[in-house]
Amino acid sequence: MPRLETGRLILRPPEYSDAPAISALIGEYDVAKTLAEVPHPYGEADAYEFVSNASFRRARGEGFVFAILYREDLALLGTCGLRLVDGTFDLGYWIGRPYWGMGVATEAARKLVSFAFNSLRSERLSAGWFADNPASGRVLEKLGFVADGSVSQPCRARGVELLCNRMTLTKENFGRKKAA
Repeated sequence: MPRLETGRLILRPPEYSDAPAISALIGEYDVAKTLAEVPHPYGEADAYEFVSNASFRRARGEGFVFAILYREDLALLGTCGLRLVDGTFDLGYWIGRPYWGMGVATEAARKLVSFAFNSLRSERLSAGWFADNPASGRVLEKLGFVADGSVSQPCRARGVELLCNRMTLTKENFGRKKAA
């Protein structure tokens, strides 16, 4: 799988050596509660399983997960990925709390969306964000995603169902809105 790069970031497949950093960042409740399938607490064993599953899905062409690292010091900032759901890739991402508000999610997601449309030949992507996490919705809007309804979705870390806003992006509409 290719390594993707932006001005500030390197996106590469997650490695087992990333597990301690992954578990430390996603293990914070404020991060875990924004994601559907992440348990809380989240330990290193969970991170090793995540890396293993990412490798398995990549080999089958069902998912493409990337660790997000700063180019400058190779610090792990979070992950982003595409998972095949009913024939369409669903975009997901999370960023460790120390790196919130720095444009990392938008920069990484933009590169991943470009990879989906150009390398994977996707014509349409989907994504979702919990209604109480509007920052994630803003990331998707910057990329040109448009609202596609809402569903009730379980949040494993919180142990409840939450309103999830679903969005879609077509290859034709990608990049029509630029980051502010």
